[in-house]
Amino acid sequence: MSTPASGPPVTAPDGRALPGDPRTAPTAAAGDLDGGPDTHPDGAARRWTWLERLPLRTRLVTITVLVLAAGLILAAVVTRTVVSGYLVNQTDDQLRQSAKSVAELAVNQPESSGRFPSEYYVAVHDADGNLDGDPYAWSQNVEQFGTPDLPAEGLADVAGRKAAPFTVDSSGGADPAQWRAVGFVSPSTQQSVYVALPLAGVQQTISFLTRSLLLSALGIVVLGGAISFALVHRSLRPLRRIETTAAAIAAGDLSQRVPERPTSTEVGSLSASLNTMLAQIERAFSAQEESERRMRRFVSDASHELRTPLATVKGYGELYRMGALDTPAKVDDTMGRIEDSARRMSALVNDLLVLARLDEGRPLRREPVNLAAMARDAAQDLHALDPTREVGVTGLTAGAPAPSELPVTGDADRLRQVLTNLVGNVARHTPVGSPAELAVGRAPDGGAVVEVRDHGAGITPEQAERVFERFYRADSSRNRESGGSGLGMAIVAAIVGAHHGHVSVSETPGGGMTVRVLLPAGDGYDGASSSSAAPARPA
Repeated sequence: MSTPASGPPVTAPDGRALPGDPRTAPTAAAGDLDGGPDTHPDGAARRWTWLERLPLRTRLVTITVLVLAAGLILAAVVTRTVVSGYLVNQTDDQLRQSAKSVAELAVNQPESSGRFPSEYYVAVHDADGNLDGDPYAWSQNVEQFGTPDLPAEGLADVAGRKAAPFTVDSSGGADPAQWRAVGFVSPSTQQSVYVALPLAGVQQTISFLTRSLLLSALGIVVLGGAISFALVHRSLRPLRRIETTAAAIAAGDLSQRVPERPTSTEVGSLSASLNTMLAQIERAFSAQEESERRMRRFVSDASHELRTPLATVKGYGELYRMGALDTPAKVDDTMGRIEDSARRMSALVNDLLVLARLDEGRPLRREPVNLAAMARDAAQDLHALDPTREVGVTGLTAGAPAPSELPVTGDADRLRQVLTNLVGNVARHTPVGSPAELAVGRAPDGGAVVEVRDHGAGITPEQAERVFERFYRADSSRNRESGGSGLGMAIVAAIVGAHHGHVSVSETPGGGMTVRVLLPAGDGYDGASSSSAAPARPA
């Protein structure tokens, strides 16, 4: 059973507890085990969780529609306000221009002021603000829009308005409307006169304009939402392809790639980055699988190589314990065999250690080495192993003499081990007394070349492809009549690779195998030979 985490909760720089901390996360109640928005410790984030769950295309379309609707509503309000103000200003201009004339006409010809069609309404008040007589207006106009509720003001108040238009409500009428009125003081009669015009036309125009703007805004929002949905759906198609590719990759198909798009776009740049990353991941997985395969094979081969000498030592130990070694001759023979098995295991462990150190990338010594002198020493070693064998050191081309010096920069001991392993393989895998040559010289690019040529049976192209693999031997039966554990050529390839060189095999003209070692040319060689050291044992 798990126990609660102890210790102080993890907090952000502002002191707020980080989400996901087991010490601050609330316990899910029954019926809330899905980790829904109610379990989030941050109330603000909990309120917006529903929006985060919406698909991106839905959010983009929603945001577009909301912005479009807000813009249209704002435009409608501004248009309505501007047009309304413009129409009211026109009414005010009409009142300023004709109010006094209409008032004089109504006062001087009262018998005709109510009979002729006119929108004007004229009311005369006395000095105290009381209505003086009946107002002058077209009766049909008053019946339709009602009677304006003009204020009962004294002369001083009316004069204080300075003939500025103002709006009043109306009473009565079939379709009551507001009126725009202006008041002034008549200098001849010392009465206040109000002239008003109905705003019904202005209000009807504004109402029609408002309905038109709202309907057009609704149509534009609906049409814009549909177009936005289609465009967003099309624009996000590459992202859906990336999503599909990512799902296929998550299912294990690392060969999938995102369709290419122009890198000038965000989606194209993302696609290019993802494809580069996927290629690197695929190579990394392939390298990992190959490394695991080689490691399994390496462990299997090493176990197989160590099993036989260990079984030999164990078997002879059991014979000794059982008392089967009852004579000194048997004891000496048994100890010799045990010593031979131990020597074989020691050589194998040493080879494995060399390969492990090279695989770790440990730095090699950097010193001047005369590769030509090393080749001559290796030729003498091969002649010592088989005195009947004719061994020569020549140049790379037929009939050319070998150079006295071939300077390279590297680890002398490791390079000597390369040549020792190669001549050891010649002694082990070619008939006794067959000739061999070590050819040295310069490559066209200036590199140093050493070729070990034998005239044995050679190897097949299939064997040549695997000759540098660890524990590989041409004799698949793994018998040890020819000796060796199959690590000699692998060590050669590892050492040459650590020196930034290259090793390859080819067929010797006339039959046999040639191993070609190419190393970068050394600089600063002082001519001193490093061949005074004792030659290493063949692998």
